[in-house]
Amino acid sequence: MKEHIYTIPVTEAFTNHSDQCPFCALIAELEKNELEIILGASMMEPEIRSETNRLGFCPRHFKKMFGMKNRLGLGLMLESHLESLKKDIKTGNIFSRDIAAKSVERIEKLSESCYVCDRIEDKFSKMFVTAAYLYNEEKDFRASFENLRYFCLPHYRQYMLVAKRVLDKEGYAELVRAANGKVTAYLDSLKDDVSLFCKKFDYRFDDLPWGESKDSVERSIKFLSGDNSLDNK
Repeated sequence: MKEHIYTIPVTEAFTNHSDQCPFCALIAELEKNELEIILGASMMEPEIRSETNRLGFCPRHFKKMFGMKNRLGLGLMLESHLESLKKDIKTGNIFSRDIAAKSVERIEKLSESCYVCDRIEDKFSKMFVTAAYLYNEEKDFRASFENLRYFCLPHYRQYMLVAKRVLDKEGYAELVRAANGKVTAYLDSLKDDVSLFCKKFDYRFDDLPWGESKDSVERSIKFLSGDNSLDNK
């Protein structure tokens, strides 16, 4: 296949994270990298500062940055962001018929945007395309694919939608069969594990081995939502 900038990270995720959804591993690495970059040297670049002032950050990524212990970097970014907002959020003339219209509009836009989310999504969407092409054209990638345990449902859906768009009918059908096999097999085992987890709260099943059921609730949430935040509780 034609070399693509995301071939290496996608291949590594499918190879090195066979016990989890590879796309969850990819997005976690993207998030980590973007947060480190934004609190690093790039924060001082005028064009970057302009974008962070305009887009701001979602609550999740504010919390992530706060937890990274780079208080000076975060403080400098916030200083610039707050100064920019001072210019945008004004009530204007008290005799205006719609005093806060522009301020409300600016706040609404800010609440719906995030610099880090946009950066991640731009790169992450291209990784689904890469993964579809790699499965279609690279034997080594297929071998890694076969060793995967599962895809979470949100990323499975996104992967199939992208694959349908970029692959021919035969290649798409083959990928669907392989990916669906992973998802349905994991769903069956997960259901059994959750059922056993629930049984273990009944004294009649005290002697029954836990098997893999102890973390089945966490794994179910990750499978259903694609959210790995429980790993960092």
